[in-house]
Amino acid sequence: MTFQLEDIDTLDSRQFAIAVRRLADSLSYGTDASPFLGSGTDYVQSRLYQPGDSVRSIDWRITARTNKFHVKEFETPKRMPCYLLVDTSASMTISSTRRSKYSIAVHIAGGLAFACLDRISPVAVVSVGENELRYSPSLSRDKILQWLHKLRTYRVDEKTCLEERLRELGPLLLNKSLIIVLSDLHAPESIGPLKRMGQQHDVVAIQMVDPAEEGLRGVGFVRGREAETGRTITTRGKKLGIDQAELEQQLKRGRVDHLQVRTDEPFAYRLRHFFKSRGLLGRGAR
Repeated sequence: MTFQLEDIDTLDSRQFAIAVRRLADSLSYGTDASPFLGSGTDYVQSRLYQPGDSVRSIDWRITARTNKFHVKEFETPKRMPCYLLVDTSASMTISSTRRSKYSIAVHIAGGLAFACLDRISPVAVVSVGENELRYSPSLSRDKILQWLHKLRTYRVDEKTCLEERLRELGPLLLNKSLIIVLSDLHAPESIGPLKRMGQQHDVVAIQMVDPAEEGLRGVGFVRGREAETGRTITTRGKKLGIDQAELEQQLKRGRVDHLQVRTDEPFAYRLRHFFKSRGLLGRGAR
């Protein structure tokens, strides 16, 4: 039986756990190693340079010896803690499809959490909203399922606090960690802290996108209501949404791996391919 994405919100606890487990199995399918490869801390090997590889990962010693460009490959330690930052702001619930950005983000967070547990990596869950939910890293599947169910029933009508959460979390991380942000990234002020986090930790930004957010750009003057403040605004369509090219460039400079997930498209295959590709592409290659 395959659960359709639009059914995730209506699943009972047991069905939701099965759906999350299947997503985790999908992320790990076809590899004995971690899906979180490529920008970790343990050197594995060097290989020939491929188009798209970051110049920062070039192995200059082997390159000089062989006269052919090689890049270094790293593996994330199995017990590296994973912090899942789930955006609980109001903009995550605005949807032009049957599946909101928020419901898909919670589903993906569950799959990633279970994939990490399969590698004996402790998982923490942190909400990115005014009313904070913060759970310390744990290896207990029962606890993490409880946290996910809490997020499923969470009242998502807050302002984005991604910048504050990143600033608070940074000093608490004594060891290198895997940071996965699931957000629509509508807060431009959070990109700076996200980039600084990427200089010290292994950081991934999974950007949730609703198709309507792209369709409004360039349509002339638009009047609407801001989801998180309730404020009525009138602006030109070209000023709405995110400058995606600039965002991707900023994240690349900050060594933050980035993936877009659209609410109107299947995401399991793209997630699996993305995390497997991190074994082929170094930091900042995207």
